[in-house]
Amino acid sequence: MYASHEDIGYDFEDDPKDKKTLKPHPNIDGGWAWMMVLSSFFVHILIMGSQMALGVLNVEWLEEFHQSRGLTAWVSSLSMGITLIVGFGSGMAYLPAVVMVGRYFQKRRALAQGLSTTGTGFGTFLMTVLLKYLCAEYGWRNAMIIQGAVSLNLCVCGALMRPLSPGKDEKDPAGRDLQILPAHSTESVKTGGQRGGADEKEGNPGPEETLSELAGQVCQEETGHRKNMCAFRVLKTVSQLTMRVRKGFQDWYSGYFGAASLFTNRVFVAFIFWALFAYSSFVIPFIHLPEIVNLYNLSEQNDVFPLTSIIAIVHIFGKVILGIVADSPCISVWNVFLMANFTLVLSIFILPLMHTYAGLAVVCALIGFSSGYFSLMPVVTEDLVGIEHLANAYGIIICANGISALLGPPFAGWIYDITQKYDFSFYVCGLLYLVGILFLLIQPCIQIIEQSRKKSMGAAHV
Repeated sequence: MYASHEDIGYDFEDDPKDKKTLKPHPNIDGGWAWMMVLSSFFVHILIMGSQMALGVLNVEWLEEFHQSRGLTAWVSSLSMGITLIVGFGSGMAYLPAVVMVGRYFQKRRALAQGLSTTGTGFGTFLMTVLLKYLCAEYGWRNAMIIQGAVSLNLCVCGALMRPLSPGKDEKDPAGRDLQILPAHSTESVKTGGQRGGADEKEGNPGPEETLSELAGQVCQEETGHRKNMCAFRVLKTVSQLTMRVRKGFQDWYSGYFGAASLFTNRVFVAFIFWALFAYSSFVIPFIHLPEIVNLYNLSEQNDVFPLTSIIAIVHIFGKVILGIVADSPCISVWNVFLMANFTLVLSIFILPLMHTYAGLAVVCALIGFSSGYFSLMPVVTEDLVGIEHLANAYGIIICANGISALLGPPFAGWIYDITQKYDFSFYVCGLLYLVGILFLLIQPCIQIIEQSRKKSMGAAHV
């Protein structure tokens, strides 16, 4: 994906000296930007909310098919993994919903991402309640059909999304469609009128017949001209599309495999390794908590207020609060991001130690709040690679998250099948999460090393 003036939120205008000047786009941080937030919010409700509510269906599949936890968890993990890794299905709507919000905001990007991604929490809460009701009334098969019908509202969300307009003036000759009659048609009328007068003198047919012949001639010429214009417009459109595809492919190839490849950024590569380990620790509770509740004989309390709904509701507040904190000028986004990660991994280690509903609810609240750092991921990614590479870079991060979501739940279920306990599943996943956090520490370490070098060089010059 290539960067243009539309990507960075500025319009280019020609001044009298044929130089390019910049002016802020009117839709940046306002106007249609908030419609993009609203559209992305509903996309998160329909896509991520549905994915996070799959734990309800996981219990239904275990009861009907009587397979192992590890094998049954593959169904849920494949749904999330294929969406995030390959990008098919709902993945084709999810990534644009995240990237477009970043394109429309500059000053309050973290807050905008936080508001839009709160749809995950709302969606998880709503979809969990909806799937429980539908499974009880119609069975899990019909429940999935109804859920698919609800997901058709993604078409409406996509209709609200549009790229930043170049801001051309309607009176600009380059931006309008001129529909005028050809000059030779007017001339033919004039010459035809003169000939008509001459013919009258020679005793030829009268003026009415001459005018009708001229009108037919003009209509034929106009029809041919319109056909030529239509063909020209089609060729022009095809040519523009060809040039755009070629330019996009060249930039895509150079971005991934050229000298300016994203993979030459060491901090970004470390960020990818973090994404490979982190997302599974967030997904595993949603998939296996309903089964854990049944094992602890807490079904009655969980039916009143599901633990996954606690995660979802607190997750909403976590995203908004962390987004506001990260936007403050005196606090680094990286520090907020790291603190949230440490809190989440600590919650994963504590979860197996809780065997009461109250204890599990407290830990689930911590998981929900600390996982609000997902709203900061686009901001952190942009800080690493820049706005012009945000779409490609965030696509790579989402792909890494998809691999984590694909392998995490089956791995946790496989450990349960061996040990007959979910405790070791959370402990192992927590350790893997710690490994990912160690990769995140590369960024502040590099900054400390660079600052120490600058100080030593400055002292040497003195």
